[in-house]
Amino acid sequence: MPTRYFKRLAGAAMVAALCGAGPAAALTVFACEPEWAALTRVLWPEAKVHVATHVGQDPHHIEARPALIAQLRQADLVVCTGGELEAGWLPVLQQRAGNPRAQDVFFAADQVKLIDPQPSAVGSPWAGDVHAHGNPHVHLDPRNLLSVANALAARLLTVLPGQQAVLEQRRQAFAQRWSGLLAQWGAQAAPLRGKTVAVQHASFGYLWHWLGMRPVADLEPKPGMPPTPGHLQRLLETLKTQPPMAVVIAVHQDARAGRWLSGQLGAAVPILVLPATVAENADGAALERWMQTLVSSLLQAAGSR
Repeated sequence: MPTRYFKRLAGAAMVAALCGAGPAAALTVFACEPEWAALTRVLWPEAKVHVATHVGQDPHHIEARPALIAQLRQADLVVCTGGELEAGWLPVLQQRAGNPRAQDVFFAADQVKLIDPQPSAVGSPWAGDVHAHGNPHVHLDPRNLLSVANALAARLLTVLPGQQAVLEQRRQAFAQRWSGLLAQWGAQAAPLRGKTVAVQHASFGYLWHWLGMRPVADLEPKPGMPPTPGHLQRLLETLKTQPPMAVVIAVHQDARAGRWLSGQLGAAVPILVLPATVAENADGAALERWMQTLVSSLLQAAGSR
């Protein structure tokens, strides 16, 4: 089905080109995270897209490498998560790149309602990774991608004047396809509602919110701080009486603490190491496959209990 979807997009672009309204000059986009690179490629596959992070990295903590500075210097548009996720490294890149076009960033978090705001939170080395405005990992609720895609198409039009027909065709095709998948995933995931998980960080917070699942323990003593033996031991004592469905961590996190906790709780509580995003060179079809992988992995864990 993804193949048919992208054939429709390609067909729309061909028709527009034959009518004299096809893609114009090349567009260079700097995406902070792979999910926004993939969404950009859905709406404008002609773009040259640089991606600052990959699935094996924690997007909170990225080094401002010379290669990233050079890529940002070339960008016509910058697409990031926002919600303070890149606060520790994006401003440094912007300053060193010296690109006026890179100052007005498109932030996905500005297009949706954030969950779990902490208005009184103050970040410090002792408080961990706290986000006063809310959890920034908005792409883990697939419903949010519809709102972000609508806003991103509008932003793309500001740097691609004259391409409204092509962008609108692609936006509508994505919205139709994605809405159908949301209904499909919602039906598949119905058995997960009310299930509990032990997690590491709030990386999948929006996923739990969408699926109606409950995180009942966090391996991190404070957000962004590594698990400690004492904290893990306390979690173990608490979870023995009411074991969660699974221990879930992200690919970019150290799995040792999760494996230990899962091992102590027994075979009925598996550890799931899940990708928190797609590959950096992914397209829209990969977004679909990634979300299906998350749902299928959780259903498999639920069925093992």
